[in-house]
Amino acid sequence: MAKTVADVMKMVEENEVKFVDFRLTGDMGMQHDTTVPVSHFDEEKFTAGHAFDGSSIAGWKGIEASDMQLIPDPNTANIDPFFEETTLILTCDVIEPSDGKASDRDPRSIAKRAAASLT
Repeated sequence: MAKTVADVMKMVEENEVKFVDFRLTGDMGMQHDTTVPVSHFDEEKFTAGHAFDGSSIAGWKGIEASDMQLIPDPNTANIDPFFEETTLILTCDVIEPSDGKASDRDPRSIAKRAAASLT
């Protein structure tokens, strides 16, 4: 069942979420994440994104042009059962803030483009 942004926000409220963990996959298949307190999470994250430093992922960006955006996918929202504090996890698309396009380094974006070319 597809989840909407409203579904995710309801999940946050009903589960008394304390942290939100934004996850992405690097080009070598290693999972990366950045976690924020729920006070820094709202509906706007699904459109404006969450800024992160692309130079922190090996081979992605140089430090001089490292700004990138994480756009969470509401369909991936789940409560992580392993954290002591209630934590919502969201898998994200990686976007280039300069042009709003999907990053050429993001395996998730590459897979989406590949699937789209098959139809």
